[in-house]
Amino acid sequence: MPSFKIDLSSAVVFVATSPEPKMVNKKTGERAVDRETGASMSTVGLLVSDEGEGNLYQVAVPETGVPAGLTPGTRVEVVGLRARDWENEFNGQKRHGISFRAAAIALGS
Repeated sequence: MPSFKIDLSSAVVFVATSPEPKMVNKKTGERAVDRETGASMSTVGLLVSDEGEGNLYQVAVPETGVPAGLTPGTRVEVVGLRARDWENEFNGQKRHGISFRAAAIALGS
């Protein structure tokens, strides 16, 4: 499924929620893993402010790309942010949305 690059060159990005393990199955505790590198994945809430508008995104990031000490309010730079649409069916209900993934997050200046 194709993904699309998101240009953040004019945006200001802050951590909204601290990194948490991304789970495949919360009941079993199975963690999501990057298919290419095998790294465990985390989810970070990011507030992206651009052109007078702010949006909150839950972004999946390999743990190797998450610096220690990320706390809400920290200004960050996002490397390789991409968006991908998804759709699935669970218990007869169709769901759809957009997922966000970044290669890494770096502490901002």
